[in-house]
Amino acid sequence: MILFSLCWYNFFSSPLFTELVPSIMSNMLNPDAIFSNNEMSLSDIEIYGFDYDYTLVFYSKHLHTLIFNAARDLLINEHRYPAEIRKYDYDPNFAIRGLHYDVHRALLMKIDAFHYIQLGTVYRGLSVVPDEEVIAMYDGSHVPLEQMSDFYGKSSQGNTMKQFMDIFSLPEMTLLSCVNEYFLKNNIDYEPVHLYKDVKDSIRDVHIKGIMYRKYICYAEQTRAVLAKLADHGKKMFLITNSPSSFVDKGMKFIVGKDWRDLFDVVIVQAEKPNFFNDKRRPFRKVNERGVLLWDKIHKLQKGQIYKQGNLYEFLKLTGWRGSKVLYFGDHIYSDLADLTLKHGWRTGAIIPELRSEIKIMNTEKYIQTMTWLQTLTGLLEHMQVHRDPDSQMILEEWKKERKEMREMNRNFFNAHFGSIFRTDENPTYFLRRLSRFADIYMASLSCLLNYEPDYTFYPRRTPLQHELPGWSDQLCTGTFRIPFLQETVQIK
Repeated sequence: MILFSLCWYNFFSSPLFTELVPSIMSNMLNPDAIFSNNEMSLSDIEIYGFDYDYTLVFYSKHLHTLIFNAARDLLINEHRYPAEIRKYDYDPNFAIRGLHYDVHRALLMKIDAFHYIQLGTVYRGLSVVPDEEVIAMYDGSHVPLEQMSDFYGKSSQGNTMKQFMDIFSLPEMTLLSCVNEYFLKNNIDYEPVHLYKDVKDSIRDVHIKGIMYRKYICYAEQTRAVLAKLADHGKKMFLITNSPSSFVDKGMKFIVGKDWRDLFDVVIVQAEKPNFFNDKRRPFRKVNERGVLLWDKIHKLQKGQIYKQGNLYEFLKLTGWRGSKVLYFGDHIYSDLADLTLKHGWRTGAIIPELRSEIKIMNTEKYIQTMTWLQTLTGLLEHMQVHRDPDSQMILEEWKKERKEMREMNRNFFNAHFGSIFRTDENPTYFLRRLSRFADIYMASLSCLLNYEPDYTFYPRRTPLQHELPGWSDQLCTGTFRIPFLQETVQIK
């Protein structure tokens, strides 16, 4: 018979904990670092490009509340939704970026890099859907490729899933969930597809009506210092944004100064990305100081001028800025980065504001303790599963239950409903998969560039493949990861 006496108390009083956890905490992750998916030297970069929203500027948390409230009121006043939905307020702690929404089933969920739904993170309205019901609906927890969102994360051409990728989508996800909740609680029959479209249109109309005034700019993360540093080193710079010229001009004057245009060689507004990167037909139009569109043909993109629309192919023709000497930054992995890296060979940098807060959580002693124990527990399950006697199986089941509880605890460190934007229980999220594919480097904000010299080379950490790592059963009892107390807690009779 195999008797196991390992428990949480034994673990935290063991030499493994007293030696390993302080060792991890002495090597804290830097939340202001730049992380690399692909080797890239800044000495090769001659031209820097930028998106505007959540790249050059960041907004107050109150802006999302404003967007939520304005879109909710549009649903009531223009789409004739029940006035009772006005009782729902925006909850900034509900949703995270990168979630998928099943348009036909009205379900919000988190999906991993292998198209598997993370059970326990599927929400109908504001309530979690039981795992058994999710498995019954999807014949398991896997979402087939043809049902996933399209290349840009949209639900189109038969794709039933929509992926919410930009930061402005947080109030949209929350509003969808709140209206779904109202209909469900009041037993009102409704068409989920219509609700999704109405909410999407209302959010779009809020943006078009230009509610995001300068007062909602929270901070610019030393944007002027970054731009000035690049200019001092002779780098060319350009701006391509979907925002209108008046909005960008007010914001840039606020965070950079009245002379902000002098820092940029080209400024393009209302670009309609990602179409800007693929449509070869739309010509550029010059915008004068009063915001009037001029009709003259554009033969050159001039410094100090603002241009509207256009397309990347004409941009490349007029500037000659091609290939890997160009580095473009944006916060939307699809609309800002995907086409540039796949089709045009530009280098890309993703701005992920959530990165800073997640790293700070990962640096806490509580998180390190929990993850150390979770990894140890997983190793014990792998190592001990060969024992088939009833007592051993009973203990293994208890460990599985505890492992599930530890996973839920780990999720709650980041977000009580959906956890980290980068990981499910054991796999990378679908969001991280796309980030790894389309971004050469990623960081919390542009200010992180101030920590590096202009000739710095970013080297991705070599991540061991599964077949390059020793098995847990080897790590547990031998070598660097030996657990000293394991043999003491296993008695063979």
